[in-house]
Amino acid sequence: MLESLRMDGKRVIVTGAGRGLGRQMALHLADAGADIVCAARTRSQIAAVAAEIEARGRRTLVIPTDVSDSAQVDAMVQQTIDEWGGFEVMLANAGASGPASMKHVTEITDEDWRETVDINFSSVFYSARAAVRHFLAEGKPGNIITVSSGTSLRGSGPLFFVDGAAKAGVINMTQSLAIQLAKDQIRANCIVPGFIAQQTLEDAEEIEVARNRGSRIPVGRVGEAWELGPLAVYLASEASAYMTGEVFIIDGGGLAGGLAPTGWDVQSGIGGVPT
Repeated sequence: MLESLRMDGKRVIVTGAGRGLGRQMALHLADAGADIVCAARTRSQIAAVAAEIEARGRRTLVIPTDVSDSAQVDAMVQQTIDEWGGFEVMLANAGASGPASMKHVTEITDEDWRETVDINFSSVFYSARAAVRHFLAEGKPGNIITVSSGTSLRGSGPLFFVDGAAKAGVINMTQSLAIQLAKDQIRANCIVPGFIAQQTLEDAEEIEVARNRGSRIPVGRVGEAWELGPLAVYLASEASAYMTGEVFIIDGGGLAGGLAPTGWDVQSGIGGVPT
């Protein structure tokens, strides 16, 4: 069983690999034996992650990419093909709070909407489309892993209105890709993180702060970024070969438990009045 989790000889593109969840998933995939393409906008961040991966004895490519620009995504995939001959897994993780975040619906401009949707939804489409084109051209099985957000599965009230709508689109698109591409042996699954501390928690004080912030989550704490790593390895490996179109929620029971009234900011404890 453990052998099915090995990724030796596999090549994985990880977008948003420079920090937080992307960094941890990239490192865990490398620990499982995969070679990693580190893609993100900030070269210094992905270069640092690449150095960590190379220290593990794996190959890396550092490709600065703005995944909200389809031409840059296509160029990133083509560079991977040119230098490595291709890849087996696309992990479309990149996303960020856009300019529409924290704004009332009446205050969101067309530009705010487009920019927020592009970084959180269009970017995943561009990455998936480029990967599928490669997989079909090679005539080999492929694997797409997308990353959504817990905001996609419940109303966000005044917080992250557009972000949540965009991330909800990621889930539906992933499921649709899975159905459309199953006959081509291309899988697509989606990871839905809850509240995750973006840094690795290292000392008792940090851990206590995180637990206090996550007091309304059933397990009593927010998650740590490294905890997404094992799930990414599972979905990227042959251990999950019979899974496609699935949505994997990793949130400490937050959504199952109701988490908090709509409008409550779990991270800071601000709010608490249903909206």
